[in-house]
Amino acid sequence: MEGLELFCFKLISAAGTARSCYIEAINEAKNGNFEKAEELIDEGKKNFIDAHDVHNKLLQQGTSGEDSGNNLLLMHSEDQLMSAEMFQILAKEFIGVYKRMLELEGKAN
Repeated sequence: MEGLELFCFKLISAAGTARSCYIEAINEAKNGNFEKAEELIDEGKKNFIDAHDVHNKLLQQGTSGEDSGNNLLLMHSEDQLMSAEMFQILAKEFIGVYKRMLELEGKAN
């Protein structure tokens, strides 16, 4: 495996790891483990940045005249990147909601 395929698999791997971190962060926040949730968000961000860097390299190849064509693997890898970004946004929102719920429960008790 080389070239475009290798870039795509690197992107898929990093984006998938980021997405998994964000999902785990939501679960940790749900259980009240906000410190662990924030650690997972940070770990996810690092992987997301790695995925984004690979994507930028792919874009640079495209602008330099290298043809990537309509590659299904490339489209899948970009889809994974977008999915990870959406989970990052959702995870941050869920963590905020769970924190707020616990604050309100504390005021009610």
